[in-house]
Amino acid sequence: MYVVQIASECAPVIKAGGLGDVVYGLSRELEIQGHCVELILPMYDCMRYDHIWGLHDAYRDLWVPWYDGAIHCSVFCGWVHGRLCFFIQPHSSDNFFNRGLYYGALDDTIRFAFFSKAALEFLQQSNKRPDIIHCHDWQTGLVPVMLFEMYKYHGLWNQRVCYTIHNFKHQGVCGADILHATGLNNDAYYYTWDRLQDNHHPGAINLMKGGIVYSNYINTVSPHHAWEARFSEVGCGLNPTLEVHHHKFGGILNGIDYEVWNPEKDQYVPHHFSIDNFEEKAKNKKALREQLMLQDDPDKPLICFIGRLDGQKGVHLVHHALYYALHKRAQFVLLGSATESGINSWFWHEKTFLNSNPDCHLELGFNEELAHLIYAGADMIVVPSNYEPCGLTQMIGLRYGTVPIVRGVGGLLNTVFDWDYDEHHSPETRNGFVFYQTDSTALESAMERALDLWTKSPKHFQQLAIQGMEYDNSWNIPGSKYVGVYEHIRHRS
Repeated sequence: MYVVQIASECAPVIKAGGLGDVVYGLSRELEIQGHCVELILPMYDCMRYDHIWGLHDAYRDLWVPWYDGAIHCSVFCGWVHGRLCFFIQPHSSDNFFNRGLYYGALDDTIRFAFFSKAALEFLQQSNKRPDIIHCHDWQTGLVPVMLFEMYKYHGLWNQRVCYTIHNFKHQGVCGADILHATGLNNDAYYYTWDRLQDNHHPGAINLMKGGIVYSNYINTVSPHHAWEARFSEVGCGLNPTLEVHHHKFGGILNGIDYEVWNPEKDQYVPHHFSIDNFEEKAKNKKALREQLMLQDDPDKPLICFIGRLDGQKGVHLVHHALYYALHKRAQFVLLGSATESGINSWFWHEKTFLNSNPDCHLELGFNEELAHLIYAGADMIVVPSNYEPCGLTQMIGLRYGTVPIVRGVGGLLNTVFDWDYDEHHSPETRNGFVFYQTDSTALESAMERALDLWTKSPKHFQQLAIQGMEYDNSWNIPGSKYVGVYEHIRHRS
């Protein structure tokens, strides 16, 4: 099949979060499985040009209709670690992608509406006719709308759309100016509940809702998160729309890149290890302690947290886990950056207060090299998220034999199976510890069970860690599932 991905990110050239990793990882896996994949991306001024090979102008005169005129664009082409990418560069005083940022501008909805329009215009004018157009999140929610309402009458009549929602929290709610800009001029037609009208703000349109209504298939990034989106507040008001379109909605778990995350050859890890020589992992724990100047005590387990410090990640429980670990004579390492000034100040205060403690280290920021060493050296990783569409840290932890302690939400529930209580998996296939409530008591219960197993039954704890390493969380299985979706929608009328 010929697949075109239209997205606002692709790691490592454009990466603001997990979306970039998914777009790159899925594209790579589809190619491994024998499919032709191309990507269409915005040409941001702040993207990592050093990750693009052979960048050249591929289409110089792309004129994109916009309001009552047109904007001239150039399309550049290059390879991002083997993936063929097209970058759209508009020549306009609006400077849509020359802002020194990916997201966060006041006119983000206009910026990405233009990108969606330009991507379709490029496909039409360059005579590219993919079997599947795969779009991601609200930024490209207008692609299936315009494809169905406009571009199918101009040559793009046989393309099918898979639309993946990575985060329901951000939906692209905006006003009618988007319709006028893109040429979707019939306000009365689009301002209806069964099309683009926002479910809670009748005077606004919702770009993500448009993607749901008009796509041939919609998915989110784990089966349990798909259930949550339909039946809980996680759907952020789109629950009724998902219910109407439930026949074309599902969940496909993300994967992780097994070339990047591989304890057998990780360039950032001093001592490589696998299931067959698991004892080598302990040497990385010693190396981590030396680097962070922690006490090297063989009787103390080491617990870590890696990720954003914000409400989604359950920051109040991260803070509690830190002090509970120290109370239980364990060590704690935190690597993360705060998204809000109040949380940032809170953890800088804790870092200063605990600076001389030999059993903890708080690294406030992001450090790729240190992240790999923490995964390789820690005994356990805590992931107490309030909500988690998929989650990557628990999968990476499993890959490195670092036992996850997670809250049972979203993709965490699809990947971590409790050592003591999971009724759907045999003891030989369980791989971590799970709690469900959002209070500190629930977290303590799971952490205590993990610490007790490490302390009182180290052989069983090692067995649990190895069982986690035996799971395949690569892109192989998700890639095959996406191919199944593509085949399904490709052959439907």
